Amino acid sequence: MLKFSILLFSILFLSFGFSYAENVKVFEFTKEEYKTLKVRKIRGADNKTEYSIGKNENGNFLKAISNNSGSGLGKEIIIDLNKTPYLNITWKVEKDLNGINERSKKGHDYAARVFVVKKTGATPLSNRAMNYVFSSNEEVGVYHPSPYTKKSIDYVLATTKDHLNEWVSVKTNVKEHFKKFHNLDLDEINGLAIMADTDNSKLSSVAYFQNIYFSSE
Repeated sequence: MLKFSILLFSILFLSFGFSYAENVKVFEFTKEEYKTLKVRKIRGADNKTEYSIGKNENGNFLKAISNNSGSGLGKEIIIDLNKTPYLNITWKVEKDLNGINERSKKGHDYAARVFVVKKTGATPLSNRAMNYVFSSNEEVGVYHPSPYTKKSIDYVLATTKDHLNEWVSVKTNVKEHFKKFHNLDLDEINGLAIMADTDNSKLSSVAYFQNIYFSSE
């Protein structure tokens, strides 16, 4: 009877066809990893954004302080968008940039943003990007081309109008966005960059990034 019960349980377990979500972590936010990230200063910015590593009950995080500055931290990584098309970000903006026009060149600053980049040519100028932002003025779901280049689309995933100084977790389908906004049916992307910038508005901001990864669902 015991053997029959075990056999019956095994058959029932297998018949459900369980599936497991696949995750690909992008950043570890350790001091060791931080040393390997590529720092890119925005052309024309007077200062670099100040980045530092911290830790809380949910793990490591990156803190970004921008004071009339603009620079990003980049990482080259191949992500298979057929397997893991969803980008997940947990982030927080402690001090925002309320009152600027983010669609204009003079106000094109964000306290927190994550670029997803696809190389489409021999030079960086030919790359296409989705710029996922924590906006200080727009609504979630708003999107528009960067005022500097149509090859980068700003897409609002969170806003301080709803969540100021609060941790927020968001998810978005990168594969669908590259198809919708760039007409590119991608199998993979080539890299990600984190940035906090205030070089256009000459203001200051404080933000945090944590747990950035791609998932299958």
